[in-house]
Amino acid sequence: MRSHATPAPAFGCARISIAAAALILGGCLATTPEIGGGSKTAVTGAAGGATAENANSSIERCDQSLGTLGVVEDQNAPWYHQLRSYKLGSTVPVIRMMIQQSNCFVIVERGGAMQNMRVERDLEKTGEMRSGSNFQKGQMVAADYTMSPSIQFSQNTGGGRAGLAGFLPGAFAAVAGSMKTNEASTTLIMIDNRSGVQLAAAEGSAKNMDFNLMGAMFGGGAGGGAGGYSNTPEGKIIIAAFADSYNQLVRAVRNYKAQTVKGGLGTGGTLGVSGGSTPASKEVSTKKKQ
Repeated sequence: MRSHATPAPAFGCARISIAAAALILGGCLATTPEIGGGSKTAVTGAAGGATAENANSSIERCDQSLGTLGVVEDQNAPWYHQLRSYKLGSTVPVIRMMIQQSNCFVIVERGGAMQNMRVERDLEKTGEMRSGSNFQKGQMVAADYTMSPSIQFSQNTGGGRAGLAGFLPGAFAAVAGSMKTNEASTTLIMIDNRSGVQLAAAEGSAKNMDFNLMGAMFGGGAGGGAGGYSNTPEGKIIIAAFADSYNQLVRAVRNYKAQTVKGGLGTGGTLGVSGGSTPASKEVSTKKKQ
């Protein structure tokens, strides 16, 4: 009687391939760091004066700057502290680069580097600086405007698509069930520094879908939880939302028309109070006597 060797299961090679992939994703192999490699945010490249390099083409750009501007965060706001839960730092550096790339405003320093500027000036006063350092008074550039960024919300809806997963077999159902949506909403407000008047405000938003492909295939644990498209940081969504906010703000100020109040800004407005001292109040009192 002729004997036959028992054939290996058809899925044996697949198991080996999956195990090999898990080892690779787990960090057992490494490549040489690539300059300029890695994923990008919605704000990319560099800025030097009015020149932008490798900027995102979707960022609005101006032929002529509209004034000088400082960017200041409210570090006491709840949203600022919530950034720490995402291991994110200040939003100011990337917002400043985006603004300079657009050439719509000239950025002036009003943050932490101001302390270094003071140090240089203090050194000049001691007489220790070389002749010709030119740190005399009258060289600082005023900020015409202040821009304040804020984050309204940033959330991950998580969860699966049970209805969709129910119609798909095996691993595909697991992938469908691991889809999640990341969303963020941001606001930029621009103030005139001389008058304190709000000149412009814009709200922006962004979202994406995450597909936890490898996490689903490896049961969510292989390779330290590595994922195909699932590792998009919340920070990328927030930056994309700020880019949307800024684009809308630029479009609005391109067609800027100053608001006016009868009698002038800050003189009491047109909603007078009987017995008051503003022009509108006097009109109310006159009409009341009549």
